[in-house]
Amino acid sequence: MTADAPESSPAGDSPFHDLNDYIAIPRVTGLRLSPDGSWLAATVQSLSPDRQKYVTSIWRIDTAGGPPGRLTRSADGEGSPRFLPDGSLLFTSKRPGPDQANGAGNGKDAEGETALWLLPAAGGEARLAAARPGGIAGVETAASARVVLVTAPALPGDAAEDKRRRTARKDAGVTAILHETLPVRYWDHDLGPDDLRLFATTVEPETEDKADEEDGSPRDLTPDAGRALIEQAAVLSPDGTTVATGWWRWRDGVQAHSELVTVDVASGNRTAVSGADAADGSSGDGNPGFDFSDPVFAPDGERIVCVRSAHDHPDAPGDSTLVLLPGGADLLPGFDRWPAGPVWDAEGKVIYFTADDAGRRPVFAVEVATGEVTKKTSDDAHYTNLSAAPDGTALYALRDAIDEPPAPVRIDLATGEVARLDAPGAVARVPGRVVEVTATADDGHPVRGWLVLPDGASATRPAPLLLWVHGGPVSSWNGWQWRWNPWLAAARGYAVLLPDPALSSGYGLDFIARGYQEWGPRPFADIMAVTDAVAARDDIDAAKTAMMGGSYGGYMANWIAGHTGRFRAIVSHAGLWALDQMFGTTDGPQFWQREFGRPLTDTGRYEKNSPHLHVENISTPMLVIHGNRDYRVPVGEALRLWSDLKLHGKEAKFLYFPDENHWIVKPGNIRAWYQTVFAFLAQHVLGGHWEQPDLL
Repeated sequence: MTADAPESSPAGDSPFHDLNDYIAIPRVTGLRLSPDGSWLAATVQSLSPDRQKYVTSIWRIDTAGGPPGRLTRSADGEGSPRFLPDGSLLFTSKRPGPDQANGAGNGKDAEGETALWLLPAAGGEARLAAARPGGIAGVETAASARVVLVTAPALPGDAAEDKRRRTARKDAGVTAILHETLPVRYWDHDLGPDDLRLFATTVEPETEDKADEEDGSPRDLTPDAGRALIEQAAVLSPDGTTVATGWWRWRDGVQAHSELVTVDVASGNRTAVSGADAADGSSGDGNPGFDFSDPVFAPDGERIVCVRSAHDHPDAPGDSTLVLLPGGADLLPGFDRWPAGPVWDAEGKVIYFTADDAGRRPVFAVEVATGEVTKKTSDDAHYTNLSAAPDGTALYALRDAIDEPPAPVRIDLATGEVARLDAPGAVARVPGRVVEVTATADDGHPVRGWLVLPDGASATRPAPLLLWVHGGPVSSWNGWQWRWNPWLAAARGYAVLLPDPALSSGYGLDFIARGYQEWGPRPFADIMAVTDAVAARDDIDAAKTAMMGGSYGGYMANWIAGHTGRFRAIVSHAGLWALDQMFGTTDGPQFWQREFGRPLTDTGRYEKNSPHLHVENISTPMLVIHGNRDYRVPVGEALRLWSDLKLHGKEAKFLYFPDENHWIVKPGNIRAWYQTVFAFLAQHVLGGHWEQPDLL
């Protein structure tokens, strides 16, 4: 760096000054409340001993505020903690079974596959509870019964036939998959040849494998599922007699909608409870204009709350709400936010949920009888993973903020007080502060965001500015970011602007509609308005600015590169470049085409919004980053962007990750990502020399 590089806090003052310290911070990723409300099972990611990957373990978090304790340890980690009624803990893991010390299977669990394990409430060693030849993808339990619901990939036939088919494919060296419908991939993995199904079993804490089926496998409830259960949430009724789940219904092998169905655990009979088919129990097309997802049974086991999302269509974006089934009553009429993560109170009278709201994600409550909605939290925070205390006095949740990583908290429902519970991953301080900023766009609409300022930024020592645009595009900068962490930049002296332009969530449907089919022009104008406002501050060095973004933010990086030369550098991670290409190769092309239409016939919307048509105008040095296993924004976008830039003589570099996906998740690659980005910024924003990271 040159002599006028920004000053940062003293090295070692926080874990954000050293990338090795940063990636070693434990990360709390999920919570589950015990039946008696005395403790939370938390999933915590931490570095493996060789620092090559993150491994998830389960910790016990005392709801009374006592010290946390680690419950599980294995080389492959554990996840999906779920409680049986007596307090015993189920979890999934690839840990070897009791007869696999030398690599031999025990006749029940498949070597190397994820199985279901049980940790008794009284303590002791965990034991194997259930397994499937293709592993177990998820587990749910009933509040008052020992019935367990397992989601698992399966090939045709029973468990023995499934195992035979897998062995035959492996022995023959066949990895090919024959598809007859969409989708074929999802985010970072291929779909098929097996499909997800739901299985039921009973796990008795005191007697191993007591109620398993004769062949040692859980009982198949959905042998005809096909692609119906991809990324669907399934839950059990409190008494364990009924399953509720989202269920994809495909039309012509291309278009799809998700209805809500119930499955009788005893018989496997399936009934549609949402949409047009629910009234007569028929199996027609349901309501193809909506998706129903994330069901939760009421304590009485008769009612279900779920999220209902209207499909986008050429004229306007779809809206989301909570509905009560059966019947489909809208619980949030006129509530102009998108609800998520609903949970019932113990009496079945109130539903708690979260929703993006003006750069935050507070907790809300709706009275089922009256429809009255109240906000239960009022801080600048982002809440997820809600659980209601059995005595009705509190909620438990994960809370994070722009300047605080996720931590379990107790929300007192009488006072609104939020108390942090002791857990791994606490950060003593961040190297700076965060302030809220606002501006007025060219159409008169207010636009807001967050500005992270490094320690020491002032009129006498203004900080260079990094503009970061979020992904989505329907998303918001409203919480902590592990993958794009602004405090790493702040530790190196940069200010970071996190704006919410048109298409952002948390400002109502009309705010999203402002950018609908206007992915480039409208958000760009909003972003420039708030950037101008921030650049005018006396603690910002307006002569030293750069822009960065990932996913939709990468799209906007590409768009900005072709529409202004005001930035010294632009970083485009997993960005869309040629929309007609991307919307045909992404893992879910049918969903994107609801908004933009078909690339060959509705060309106007693509031509208006595709960054690649403006490559000639690019004058800013660009760093292009992409992972080869990114199926949401396929790597072809980066390859075409890279070739277009080089063929047109533009200054650019390409950071390519052969084994990463839409996100960079391996510790070593995370270091390489930040090292390269900061070296690129130091060269172009600060006027230093290019210093290539040693391992690249």
